[in-house]
Amino acid sequence: MTGARKTAGVITDALADLEPSGTRHLIAIAGPPGSGKSTVAVEVVRRLESAGRAAALVTMDGFHLDNTVLIDRGQLERKGAPETFDLAGFATAIGRLTHGGEVILPVFDRTRDASIAGAQVVGADRDWLVIEGNYLLFDAPGWRDLASLWTRSFHLRTPWEVLEARLVQRWLNHGKSPEAARDRALGFDIPNARRIETDSIRADIDVAN
Repeated sequence: MTGARKTAGVITDALADLEPSGTRHLIAIAGPPGSGKSTVAVEVVRRLESAGRAAALVTMDGFHLDNTVLIDRGQLERKGAPETFDLAGFATAIGRLTHGGEVILPVFDRTRDASIAGAQVVGADRDWLVIEGNYLLFDAPGWRDLASLWTRSFHLRTPWEVLEARLVQRWLNHGKSPEAARDRALGFDIPNARRIETDSIRADIDVAN
């Protein structure tokens, strides 16, 4: 957590010049799987709240397509790739968040491996929204349109050997054998991470994590 606190501090400091403007600030934290986005984003929200900002966390994971849909499409083993998300739904939700007011969002439940509809309420009073996800800066049709909506964007940069170790451990934590965890991490997650690193619009600020 020490590293996440340091990274969150860098991000929070980089937001210090932003003032309340009557519209919401949407802060994007992007990066490959295993880069620590979720942990950093939670800490950024905590710091904003401590500074008197009405903040909330929004994650694109709630827009995973359901496993039944992925099975029908032959994409279950690729879950987490750009095409396995409801991009149109996510873009619509971000547009609604930009315009203000209360917005109801889905949330991804990792224990069920499923998105739960209507599980998060972003109140109308939340003016600072920290958005985290792999593809917030992805340079592909539809995805790239999101970049213009971010008040400020950050890309977490993590050494490849650290990413590999984290991703293997993630699958071990999900009950996979060491061999299966390594196959999953190196066979899909790392190639997907390289795709994010090579095919992303440049963030306003790159941050090591």
